[in-house]
Amino acid sequence: MARTLLRLALFFGAAIPLPALAAERVVVLDPAASAVSFTLDTTFHEVHGTMVLTAGTIRFDTETGEASGEIAVDATRTETGNEGRDEKMLAEVLETGRYPSIVFRARRVEGVLADPGRSELRIAGVMSVHGADHPMTLNATVESDAGRIQGELKFPIPYVEWGMSDP
Repeated sequence: MARTLLRLALFFGAAIPLPALAAERVVVLDPAASAVSFTLDTTFHEVHGTMVLTAGTIRFDTETGEASGEIAVDATRTETGNEGRDEKMLAEVLETGRYPSIVFRARRVEGVLADPGRSELRIAGVMSVHGADHPMTLNATVESDAGRIQGELKFPIPYVEWGMSDP
């Protein structure tokens, strides 16, 4: 039996102070300049949808890699463009009445953030979804220039393995 995954992608715009010698960096995601999209592989086709980023701040030490902060998504605002499917997903799969948000808590950042330039980073932490915590490492591709960054995070969520119903 093939394993179906929910693939999430976060496209973000953020501000980051980039002083020349500072060891701590702070990335503040701008919900208005960010988008959370997902693709759900099903038996017959792919379902595409969106969620809403509510907040995001990641602090990390460039010397040690230690990180803190979180990225929060409002699961109650999940949409695929099909009202019946959305109602079922919210009620039966995500169970948003009990678990209204999805949160990633950062613990470590690996890689060098270039300014200006393109960087490949790995952000290790814990994904809290559907009432449980799961260790996860997110690969991030970011472009920075003049204290602002844009980037993309893509990662799979094995929803059945993580206790959610198979849609």
